[in-house]
Amino acid sequence: MNYKNICSQVQEIARDAGSFIREEGKKITSADIEIKSVASLVTYVDKTAEANIMAALKKLIPNSGFVAEEGTATYNNEDFKWIIDPLDGTTNFIHGIPPHSVSIALMQNEELVLGVVYEVKADEMFYAWIGSPAYLNGKEISVARASKSVDTLIATGFPYYNFDRLDDYIEVLKVFMNNTRGIRRLGSAAVDLAYVAAGRFDAFFEHALHAWDVAAGVFIVQQAGGKITDFNGGENYLFGGEIIVASENYFDEFYSIVNKHLGVK
Repeated sequence: MNYKNICSQVQEIARDAGSFIREEGKKITSADIEIKSVASLVTYVDKTAEANIMAALKKLIPNSGFVAEEGTATYNNEDFKWIIDPLDGTTNFIHGIPPHSVSIALMQNEELVLGVVYEVKADEMFYAWIGSPAYLNGKEISVARASKSVDTLIATGFPYYNFDRLDDYIEVLKVFMNNTRGIRRLGSAAVDLAYVAAGRFDAFFEHALHAWDVAAGVFIVQQAGGKITDFNGGENYLFGGEIIVASENYFDEFYSIVNKHLGVK
């Protein structure tokens, strides 16, 4: 399997989806918005983008399975499966603000082997394949080098369901507010992860996530030299709904803070 070639084609698929999203963003109205929950929205743009992406990916690897946000996917233990978020950051998109992104990852036998995150507004393509460095628009990227909280900029996201851990979450935020250069909440986990891979953010944590939010970004971060676990130092970050990401230099300190408040007591 020529993953480099496949990755190149996936980038074009993501770029085509991004172009569609960009153009439809000029037309979308409140009548086009469906409410899945108070803070979880979807539009025909998400659904159409997902259908277009899946149709294109099926041609790349026939008989592959799909895990995708908008429910049009099927997966029956195929050797290859695509994990797709056609529009990560739908609320941002609806309000006409960045970032929002297309996120596409490929797994082979439960191992991530390829990731592409395309940030639509900035026209930034983050990508990697198995055995490659991580790239942004053709240039190699790597995680930041800071080793202490005082030198870091942290990214997070706020849950839109599963609010029973809000008090613990606020305690973590207090620590980072007092001991870092700041915290950012952009509204697209895929972009947060891509920015960690590019060294723009030093670390990222969030809970109440899905695999399609993080799969592509996780792989890109790994290829950029980052370290990833769940809140308890394990490997259940892809389907387990919680994630900690940082450079090797900073990971231990970052993990200890998040784990203290959000790990299993």
